Amino acid sequence: MASQQQNAQRQQQVEELCAAALRALTGDAALHYRGGRLHRATRALPVHAPHLRVDPGADDFVACRAAADGMALRLQYSDAALHRSLCPEEPIDRLVFELLEQLRVETLAPTDMPGMAGNLRRRFEDWSRAFYRSGLTEGEAGILLYTVAQMCWSRLNALPVLHETEDYIESTRWSLVSALGSALAGIRRQRHDQAAFAPHALEIARIVGDKVRAKRAQPGEGEAGEEAEGDARAAFALLLDFDQDEGGDGIAAAVSGASKVFVEAEQAYRVYTTRYDVELAAGAQVRKALLEEYRERLDRRVAAQGVNVPRLARLLGAVLAEPRRDGWRFGEEEGQVDGRRLSQLITSPGERRLFRREQFKPAADCQVSVLVDCSGSMKTHVESVATLVDILLRALEMAGVSTELLGFTTAAWNGGRPYREWMSRGRPRHPGRLNEVCHLVFKDAERSWRRARRDIAALLKADLFREGIDGEAVDWACNRLLARSAQRRLLIVISDGSPADSATGLANDAFYLDNHLKDVVARREQQGQVEILGLGVGLDLSPFYRRCLATDMSQALDNALFFEIVQLIGGRHRR
Repeated sequence: MASQQQNAQRQQQVEELCAAALRALTGDAALHYRGGRLHRATRALPVHAPHLRVDPGADDFVACRAAADGMALRLQYSDAALHRSLCPEEPIDRLVFELLEQLRVETLAPTDMPGMAGNLRRRFEDWSRAFYRSGLTEGEAGILLYTVAQMCWSRLNALPVLHETEDYIESTRWSLVSALGSALAGIRRQRHDQAAFAPHALEIARIVGDKVRAKRAQPGEGEAGEEAEGDARAAFALLLDFDQDEGGDGIAAAVSGASKVFVEAEQAYRVYTTRYDVELAAGAQVRKALLEEYRERLDRRVAAQGVNVPRLARLLGAVLAEPRRDGWRFGEEEGQVDGRRLSQLITSPGERRLFRREQFKPAADCQVSVLVDCSGSMKTHVESVATLVDILLRALEMAGVSTELLGFTTAAWNGGRPYREWMSRGRPRHPGRLNEVCHLVFKDAERSWRRARRDIAALLKADLFREGIDGEAVDWACNRLLARSAQRRLLIVISDGSPADSATGLANDAFYLDNHLKDVVARREQQGQVEILGLGVGLDLSPFYRRCLATDMSQALDNALFFEIVQLIGGRHRR
């Protein structure tokens, strides 16, 4: 688990560095990585070139940086609308055309950035070796695609093909020279002009596509034909991600996808009934004697962690506080003339301390709300989460920040009363959310940590934890924040997975609640009034939150973890 946590954090760091490079190279501030995929704002950007598909959790930083460089050049030097209008419909033709467009823009790397060109060359060569060694070149479709990629890359860059496979592809290369010769010369000559380059690229794509289709159509191939088809499919699996919105295979990443019901409803989220929804004071749901017992247990856990809370408070104050005018400093040697001391010019001509200056001190005009996922799967982590939250709230209050602790769950399993009503009325299609939402207030903004410390311990009552409707909870927490007059508002969502409600999922589709959560977060981010941060419990929440941190709650909570949280609050993750 510790290794998984380290890999998740390394992946986040690599993605942040690559995203920063992309923003610097393109000037597009909306670019960022989410769930292992490059996004512009909330829209995923496809990667159609095989050598740019990397795994930040497994590949080295140079490979990831090369992929970022390649994407930056594609965004800068390729007209997406023109490219889409020219792109062929046949899958193999499109595969080749997409690859050629990427190889074209890579030749346009600025001459004053030799490192970029070096990164891209190394990345293509590494991908070529991996493709060859994987065995995908053993079938006819695989060797044809690989050879064409080598020939086009070599011609565009005026470089030799990969030495390791030069002899292996020689016969296939020789058979293609006469058919591709004119088009190869054209792509080299017209690489600076996308419109002029396209006819030559389309010709190469058509020739390759015709050869693959002709081979498939040959009768009597038997096992050989099936093997060629299998090779082609394997090549597509490695090369293509056309029109896909799914996230990559990031380490410890939350699983999400597209909801057909949500899309067909034009992003309109439905609730079957709100009649049974409740908002409760969490402390009132636990007997006083039990609450005291929980508080004592939580105090012992907090003491065992050994976290330096005053130091944490100073770090939080440094990232949240802003300078505010706090009167004047008198007796200064420069600044504004202090009229009350002008008489000293006569009595003490050598006196220079006749000025005053404005005095500033840091102050945190900030409201932080912590929203805890109280779904059933969080029971495993409840003690660690409660310990983390208790320390964090105490440190924030010491830093002068107003805080609130909220939770969300449902009042019943498997839908409860709304689900039974829906069943009795003939189960109309797409009813929307089918459960009793229960929002919990452990600590409101009006109470100090000391006054609310017993109620905070109600987090340890595991039977409050049922199912989770995350999107509505985020909306609710944001509305509570907006009711406060703070200059800066932050919402920290602590969760260990995707939204989950069995009744809603069965009546709509599996990703209905996921899509609503994404829609809520995107809307709130666009409004810009509340900053939303995700704190994943053993999970990467980047499919839902742009700024997030994956944590390992199975380990002791130490100063290093809280320093990571301070960086998250300060904006150092998933910006």
